[in-house]
Amino acid sequence: MFARLNTRGFTLIELLIVVAIIGILAAIGIPQYSNYRIYGFNSAAASDLKNFKSAMEAYFADHGTYP
Repeated sequence: MFARLNTRGFTLIELLIVVAIIGILAAIGIPQYSNYRIYGFNSAAASDLKNFKSAMEAYFADHGTYP
């Protein structure tokens, strides 16, 4: 009766599959991103402590006592 002349676009099933794939990738990626952020913060803190240690040793070398 009604003929489809132009069948352009996506079907609902195709869109649901794409959304499901994006959801799966997000479920995998977000925890990994959180772990990398924590690792970065820990590395920055360790670096700050090393710099603080160097500053304290330099002060001790100049003044013969720690502040």
